[in-house]
Amino acid sequence: MLTKDIAVRLDLWLWAARFYRTRSLAKQAIDTGKVDVGGQRAKASRTVRVGDTIRIVRGDETFEIMVSGLSDQRGPASVAQMLYSESEASKATRLEMLASLRAGRAGYQPPQHKPDKRARRLIRALGDIDAI
Repeated sequence: MLTKDIAVRLDLWLWAARFYRTRSLAKQAIDTGKVDVGGQRAKASRTVRVGDTIRIVRGDETFEIMVSGLSDQRGPASVAQMLYSESEASKATRLEMLASLRAGRAGYQPPQHKPDKRARRLIRALGDIDAI
């Protein structure tokens, strides 16, 4: 239910806006200080109103959003995206960090252990292909 005139609990809104899969995960993130409302640490029972600014740290991603709608029911992603608007600076920072993480993973990764018998056979087979 998308409304503009009521107040909704923070943990319920984060769940409805699809930032967390379950309401208990949203509550846990709030309790551990990963969610700030208006620059201040919040409680799960804090009411969210249209116009509030929320900072959410989820893994390596940081979202800085403004609440543009309220809902206490979880709906499709297209409806959930209408509940908030993310700042351009936040989007740019988040995308830049994701690009740097992807670039770091693209390089050579040495094996963690010595190759076993099967892996040695495969390595030898690759060497035989080059000789042909």
